Amino acid sequence: QVQLVESGGGLVQAGGSLRLSCAASGLTFSRYALAWFRQAPGNEREFVAHISGSGDTIYYADSVKGRFTASRDNAKNTVYLQMNSLKAEDTAVYYCAANTRTYSSGSRYGNRYDYWGQGTQVTVSS
Repeated sequence: QVQLVESGGGLVQAGGSLRLSCAASGLTFSRYALAWFRQAPGNEREFVAHISGSGDTIYYADSVKGRFTASRDNAKNTVYLQMNSLKAEDTAVYYCAANTRTYSSGSRYGNRYDYWGQGTQVTVSS
């Protein structure tokens, strides 16, 4: 049974930083791409970043490029999202997702992912 558990969210002032973690279990972690998405109240789910199984290929949404960094530690079955220079518009619930259907480098489309975590709230005060 695949489980993804996010942590590290919280309340931070604009300009501050947070690091999110997503711990995975029940899958051969290094084989699969993972991604971060977010959803603000009243908004659709939005792609943030995806990272290949090896960690060599990473893509970011334009809105976070240069501020957020995705990484993974396959020995710990964990993927991270380092978020710097946070803005009020980054406020959302952040989710990690795993694509175990294919051995791809990842996708910005949520329907490509078959497992999702429960989410962690990030609130940025201006």
